Amino acid sequence: MIRKEHAEAITLGIGDGANDVNMICEAHVGVGIQGLEGMQAARSSDFAISQFSFLKSLLFYHGREAYRRNSILAIYMFYKNILFVMPQFWFGFASAFSGQTLYEPILYQFYNVAFTAFPIIIFAILDQEWTRKEFMTDPSLYIIGLTNEYFTYGLVTRTIVKGMFNGLLMVVFVLHGLNGEKIGA
Repeated sequence: MIRKEHAEAITLGIGDGANDVNMICEAHVGVGIQGLEGMQAARSSDFAISQFSFLKSLLFYHGREAYRRNSILAIYMFYKNILFVMPQFWFGFASAFSGQTLYEPILYQFYNVAFTAFPIIIFAILDQEWTRKEFMTDPSLYIIGLTNEYFTYGLVTRTIVKGMFNGLLMVVFVLHGLNGEKIGA
C-alpha cells in the first residue's frame, strides 16, 4: 500500500515469521528476525538478525555507515576506471589513432587488483567516522542520508571531469618525459 501511495518513498519491512515474508519481499529493504516461528522471514530478507535488540544497531549504525561507505567507494570506482581508460583515449591523439596501446597487458590486471582490492580492504578496516555511541546519541549525524550528501549528480560529474583531466595530465607528462623535453623550461 505504501509503495503504491508514495512511489518515491523507500520502504523497510521487518518481520519474524512466515506471515511477514510477503511484506519483507515487497519492501525495498527487508529485515528478517530469527524467531520462534522459524526461519522463513530471515531466509527471505536482505538482512537477518537473531534478536529484536539488534535492530537499533542495524538501522542506526550499520545503515548510515553502509550508505556513506558505499557512496564513497562507488565514486572512487568511477574515478579509478576513468583514470584507467582516459590516458589511452588521450594517447590516441598523440599516436594518430594507430591502435597502439599505452599499457602493457600485465598492467591491466595489476591495476585492477591494486586499485580495486587493496583500497577497499584498507578502507573497510580503518574507516570509522564516529563511534557507535556517538551515532546512538546524536541524531544530527543521520542528515547525510536524508540530504543524499555523499552521492549527488554534481559529485559524480565532478569526479568524472577530474578523472578525465588527470588522465590528460598523465599522458602529457609522460609524452614530454619520453621526448626528452624539460617541463617548465
